[in-house]
Amino acid sequence: MVTISLDAMGGDFGPSVAIPGAARALERHPDMRFAIYGIEADCLPILNKYPALKAKSEFHAVDIAISMEEKPSQALRRGRYKSSMWKAIEAVKLKEADVAVSAGNTGALMAMALFCLRTMANIERPALAGIWPTLKGESIVLDVGATIGADAQQLVDFALMGGAMARALFELKRPSVGLLNVGVEEVKGQEEVKEAGRILRESNFESIQYSGFVEGDDLGKGTVDVVVSEGFTGNIALKAAEGTARQLATYLRTAMSRTLLAKIGYLFAKSAFDMLRDKMDPRKVNGAVFLGLNGIVIKSHGGTDAEGFAAAVEVGYDMARNKLNEKIENDLKNFHSRRLPAKVDADDDGV
Repeated sequence: MVTISLDAMGGDFGPSVAIPGAARALERHPDMRFAIYGIEADCLPILNKYPALKAKSEFHAVDIAISMEEKPSQALRRGRYKSSMWKAIEAVKLKEADVAVSAGNTGALMAMALFCLRTMANIERPALAGIWPTLKGESIVLDVGATIGADAQQLVDFALMGGAMARALFELKRPSVGLLNVGVEEVKGQEEVKEAGRILRESNFESIQYSGFVEGDDLGKGTVDVVVSEGFTGNIALKAAEGTARQLATYLRTAMSRTLLAKIGYLFAKSAFDMLRDKMDPRKVNGAVFLGLNGIVIKSHGGTDAEGFAAAVEVGYDMARNKLNEKIENDLKNFHSRRLPAKVDADDDGV
């Protein structure tokens, strides 16, 4: 049995999406239980419409919901210890839940998760890992916006954490990992990226297969199972891909409705377009994971619907069942116990 703690008040639509989404996830995974945190007057009328979910849930009333506009510092001051977001995370800390899921304010969720759960040993900063649709299936990209900038050691830690997530989510024995860069040649890129590449190449990890540098167009190709970047670049890549997908969808809708002949052609090709729409459906890959914390926290897109929220819950379910944090801790422990020394320049006299 996997217990999911829900911040029912998070996101653009709060309990009107979170509770039906949890109900859909429960239909597909009957071995779930839920701890639902929210404002009673907003949540219980909706929860009562889903008797199967209500029977597998414990509802905990709170008085404070974190808005999507609050700054992280403001959210911490106002909502620490008493908001639905904090309580959902705290349930993981207290071992009352295996994973917390929220569609709320990303910055506030990051701040509360970091403050409440703290980072694992040897982790300087957590990363936000997203699932990315590719021509070959799906891959993992991190960091997609938890923090800005990263040094070589942090990028290596991201690679190990992303590899552990790929093993947990995709059931891969040794996932391939690439560093996002401006070219595949080893002489290109920022010094931090080149140094991270050296460490990954020379470490020869048993848990991941380092495949070198990858470029932006490799994200959609599925060249590797895990793409590693610092948060600024990763977030821009994510938003650019989402925008491109919406742009293409708009182009297709416009083209298919422009003339009578185009509309007739659409009817003949409807099954192909349905398959394309399903492949590009952002709800199917909803649910980013905060990696590097002493507990699993899932961030759902704030504007998703019930099906998208269900997908985020299911990501958390998979992470808990496949012991994500245990895999991360083991990989990090093995690496840091035999950490390679920093590169010494040829003209360095060692003094």
